[in-house]
Amino acid sequence: MTDDPAVLLRTIGGILALAAISTAVLWAFRVPHHFAPVGAIARGAVQLAFISVVLSGVITDARWVAGVLAVMFTVAWWTACRRIGGDAGVWATTAGAMLTGVLVSAGVVFVIGAVEATPRYALALGGIIIGNTMTVATLAGRRFYETVDDHWAEVEGRLALGATMRQATLTPARFAVHAAMIPSTDQTRTTGLVTLPGAFVGAIFGGLSPLEAGRFQVVVLAAIMATGSITSVLTAQGLGRILRYRPVVTT
Repeated sequence: MTDDPAVLLRTIGGILALAAISTAVLWAFRVPHHFAPVGAIARGAVQLAFISVVLSGVITDARWVAGVLAVMFTVAWWTACRRIGGDAGVWATTAGAMLTGVLVSAGVVFVIGAVEATPRYALALGGIIIGNTMTVATLAGRRFYETVDDHWAEVEGRLALGATMRQATLTPARFAVHAAMIPSTDQTRTTGLVTLPGAFVGAIFGGLSPLEAGRFQVVVLAAIMATGSITSVLTAQGLGRILRYRPVVTT
């Protein structure tokens, strides 16, 4: 947080202007919940302010970093499950898929030594891949239910021939995984050409050379792809295994 009042005021003014533009565009197009961006920005600002204060005192303590990552994962899991919908089985399936993706990817990175196993790097990498796994799980789950609902006649036909629900929904699960991976794949493909990732820019601002920052960012992108692949496959397959009847697709 800057100590210069003028900079702070300009920052607040810019944020308010951007929030107003977002709301105005959605309102003009008569989109439901057109004030949602304002609430999201306000909530994000409060959360970032809080986490900035907290992290300033715990970023070098492995125990506190582990606690912060656990909170991040819990919120990410809860958010994904709210978007997907369903019963306790869905929540357990989503948790297992997300946790497996995060642990495998982070484990590979730190065991091999691609990134130094310190609390600082664990927090940076963990926060990024946890956020990604939330998005991927949400997309995979929702797309799975939508595809199954659209092709329910085919699913019923396979069930009538003796297939299990998991076998009958295998094709929709594959489509769901493909759809869930599109944002991560496109982000990785266009990094450096269309976007400059926050981790890369932040590392440079933090004093790392562009080459070292680039090395860290490539590791992050690879971890995102691995996490997304594991999470989306386990989510789609898991939902197919516990599905008992035609899903109710929510908006």
